[in-house]
Amino acid sequence: MTPDENLHRLAADLGAFEDPQERLAFVVDRVRRVPPLPAADRIDAHRVPGCVSVVWLTGREEAGRWIFRADADSPVVRGLLLLLCEVYSGAETAAIAACGRDPLAELGLLRDLSPTRRNGLASALGQIRRLASAASRS
Repeated sequence: MTPDENLHRLAADLGAFEDPQERLAFVVDRVRRVPPLPAADRIDAHRVPGCVSVVWLTGREEAGRWIFRADADSPVVRGLLLLLCEVYSGAETAAIAACGRDPLAELGLLRDLSPTRRNGLASALGQIRRLASAASRS
């Protein structure tokens, strides 16, 4: 699936919630069912700089498609990272590079966050794009 298709699916899921706090609660509830990153992936090389919360993000390409995983010490940040990973996982490198959108902003999930949280999530999005971009150059 492309990032646009994944974003459309997530927008439909979140569309049932008009209240921003209910949307965030839904995001946090979803993440409780996702296992945390293994300790082997919780290393400094996978840390996302610029985040107030401790954030790890990994990405690998398999058969031409990307798989992203992330974890954080904050349940809200972890949930939002999971959404970013869902948008870009399954996409090809070219589709990730072509997607200049901010999925979390389009889903209306950034409005009520502090500027430092928004900056940290922007750093995580940048990390996803850098991982895919670096793979396309090698």
